Amino acid sequence: FSIIVGLGQMMVITTGTGNVDLSIPATITLSGVVAMKVMDTNSDLLLLGIAAALGVSFLVGIFNYALIRLLRIPPIIATLSASFLILSTAIYFGHGIRIKPPAPLDNFATTRILGIPLASVFVLALSIILAVVIKRTIYGRAVVAIGQNPRAAWLAGFNVDQTRFITYVLSALLSGVCGILLSGFSGGAALNMGEEFLLASIAVVVIGGTSVAGGRASVPGIWGAALFMYLLVTMLNTFGASAGVRLIMTGLIIITVIILAAEKNQAR
Repeated sequence: FSIIVGLGQMMVITTGTGNVDLSIPATITLSGVVAMKVMDTNSDLLLLGIAAALGVSFLVGIFNYALIRLLRIPPIIATLSASFLILSTAIYFGHGIRIKPPAPLDNFATTRILGIPLASVFVLALSIILAVVIKRTIYGRAVVAIGQNPRAAWLAGFNVDQTRFITYVLSALLSGVCGILLSGFSGGAALNMGEEFLLASIAVVVIGGTSVAGGRASVPGIWGAALFMYLLVTMLNTFGASAGVRLIMTGLIIITVIILAAEKNQAR
């Protein structure tokens, strides 16, 4: 789940300094609530529920970029403000009721084949597709170019505004996918289901080698960072560390990686 939202956050951060999506946890919650409400444990409504969840996620992406582009609000403030509205919508729509997922979704999210979770195969395929998009498509090259130098990218013929719009929508859609799968994995949607993914989405991006200044993305790094974070949390749990200690350790690691990356860039 950290990899899914990390991929979306990676694309946003790659578009340049100041770009970040802080509405990811709220979007996860809203998509999960909408999916469970529409499906209502009925397998026949599975596709309709998925479409509804992705539909609201798409609208979230549009709303986020509208705040950034039309109202000229900095991305960090725009997406943080949007998250309150999104989460409030989820609370209103869900009324705090936990609805179990239909059997097909539950099976897809929890089934293992030869010991390998089926959901992880899906995420691997998603990662490969996004890696190809970054390296082999005009959109992917535009994201990297804009992150390196927006004006140079514009002079080279890239549509800067359109590329950033697609990127924020993509991040919201991936958050929606995470919300759907997480609801199936955890036995239903909950209003706090996205909380832990705000720091996690940023951590896997920064630790994975994506430049916080933009212009460089690493899909394999997302997987490596997610594995590292999982092992770190497992180790801390083994020693009986509290949730607060885990958050502090994650924050310190992020700060350390940013400092080391800055020193490397200065030396270069």
